[in-house]
Amino acid sequence: MGGGGRGGFRGVDEQAQRRLNAEAPEVEGLGRRVVALFIPYRGRLVVTALLVVLGAGLAVIPPLLVQRVFDHALFPLDGGAPDLSLLTLLVGLMIGLFLLSAVVGVVQTWLTSTVGNEVTGDLRVRLFEHLQAMELGFFTRTKTGVIQSRLQNDVGGVSGVLTNTVTSILGNSVTVVASLVAMVLIDVRLTLIAVVMMPVLVLIQRRVGQVRARIAGETQESLSELTSITQETLSVSGILLSKSFNRQRTESVRYQAENRNQVRLQVRRAMSGQGFFAVVQVLMASVPAVIYLVAGLFITGGSETITAGAVVAFTTVQARLLMPLMGLMRVALDLQTSRALFARIFEYLDLVPQISDRADARRVTDAPGPRGRVEFQDVVFRYPDAAPDTRPTLDGVSFTAEPGSHVAFVGPSGAGKTTILYLAPRLYEASSGRVLFAGADVRTLSQESIVDDIGIVSQETYLFHATIRENLRYAKPDATDAELEAACRAANIHHVIAGFENGYDTVVGERGYRLSGGEKQRIAIARVLLKDPPVLLLDEATSALDTVSERVVQGALDAAARGRTTLSVAHRLSTVVGADIIHVVDAGRIVESGTHAELLAADGLYAALAAEQLAAGRAIEEASG
Repeated sequence: MGGGGRGGFRGVDEQAQRRLNAEAPEVEGLGRRVVALFIPYRGRLVVTALLVVLGAGLAVIPPLLVQRVFDHALFPLDGGAPDLSLLTLLVGLMIGLFLLSAVVGVVQTWLTSTVGNEVTGDLRVRLFEHLQAMELGFFTRTKTGVIQSRLQNDVGGVSGVLTNTVTSILGNSVTVVASLVAMVLIDVRLTLIAVVMMPVLVLIQRRVGQVRARIAGETQESLSELTSITQETLSVSGILLSKSFNRQRTESVRYQAENRNQVRLQVRRAMSGQGFFAVVQVLMASVPAVIYLVAGLFITGGSETITAGAVVAFTTVQARLLMPLMGLMRVALDLQTSRALFARIFEYLDLVPQISDRADARRVTDAPGPRGRVEFQDVVFRYPDAAPDTRPTLDGVSFTAEPGSHVAFVGPSGAGKTTILYLAPRLYEASSGRVLFAGADVRTLSQESIVDDIGIVSQETYLFHATIRENLRYAKPDATDAELEAACRAANIHHVIAGFENGYDTVVGERGYRLSGGEKQRIAIARVLLKDPPVLLLDEATSALDTVSERVVQGALDAAARGRTTLSVAHRLSTVVGADIIHVVDAGRIVESGTHAELLAADGLYAALAAEQLAAGRAIEEASG
């Protein structure tokens, strides 16, 4: 696109860039912003919290009933016979508690799953909509696969945390606290022995979490690269390129190398912390054995405060402490791991579009000048990522296109012609000078209203993998079949579509690859005609076509341009000989202006370009003759 702003990105060492990307970016108030995601669902979260507390409380009561079963029903402390009526009551109560706990668990799971997945969905949509608001330059600098990875892999990576974290922290915390209270009520001395190692475990867990967070960042960066390779290589254009140069094996090797890296990182991620959890599990599982030993020492030492029921109840409660305690530690690790993913997501959400509407932006219909008038006043443009010492892509460009006129831009490749076209609808922002649309500075107009008044036909026509009818209605969703047909007749493509077996319901394939270049271009022209804008931008719309297709498409373009302000960029001068005025662009400046005849008579750059194309045409004719 006109001169030069994309090259600087390639000079960065790729491995260094990936290491840089793998580091979690610093995001201010990250925890607060994650919590804010749940605010719209606070009502359901309160109900969920109550259910979690209820479920955790219900889980602690049965072990306390076990003590009653042993010390009062089965083996009464007064030495009497078992109390079967009390035993039946206690057993029935325990079964009832189990049933109630199961029902509470099902409802709680439904609520947490619903809230968590809706929060994840909200985050994904919010990121998608924010990316749509970014300026065109952002997408020319960023791989499509990287953007897709942020939307899919990063948001998907935090899905489990958003779904389970709140309830896991609350439920496990209540269970741990309730279990510790129950253990203290049973025997304080045994409780101190059971929890003596916990502070050490917490310190180890923090260190493990830091390691896992770093691995998570590297894993997501590797997933981004895998997504990029897949998107680039397995698209229609990518597969055609690799087959054309017999590079399938090379692409496979590249994919295999990144896949091996991904497998290695996934294994590291899965194994990080496993040794820590194994130690925790061994320690917690060993506590009952230690309790038995200590209880034996208490009893042999003459202590009468330890009963069989107390020992059984204590070990039962302590055993229930293992799972929630490990659950809390896993959640803490997951939060540390997910911090890197949340930071990557919020890094994109914090990107500020370089082009945005003012608060008081007005519509084109409220502009002072006539609709269809485009004017550049001493416009200078430099790509945001261009080196400071390089020349600007455009340097002092000025011209006026009156309503209904045809203004063409020609010149050497890289002169800045396409950039001029993309500045008109404010897809790029002028570095200095002014771009006026309908007599108003484009900065004072809403982008939506500007685009509503413009139709673009570019050299690379983009069609969706859908039917011709659906591709056409992208411009006007409520268009009738009669309107579709009228637009296609005007674009000289209706007879071709009618000849297809499925007519307008023919699926065009990805990017329209089932159609010829001329057919795709004419469908694109029909799509613009359906929109019916007052301004038409033609970006080398026929340069990729053969001579016959060019004539057909050019006829359709001439019909489309009739009565509209038309700005066209042309490589083949034969397509612009009828323009009202032709501007010759070289090195970002307009160096000549005039009609075709005037420019030929001036014997300048335009005349030289015309002579080159004429000589090339004669050489082709002689070779074919």
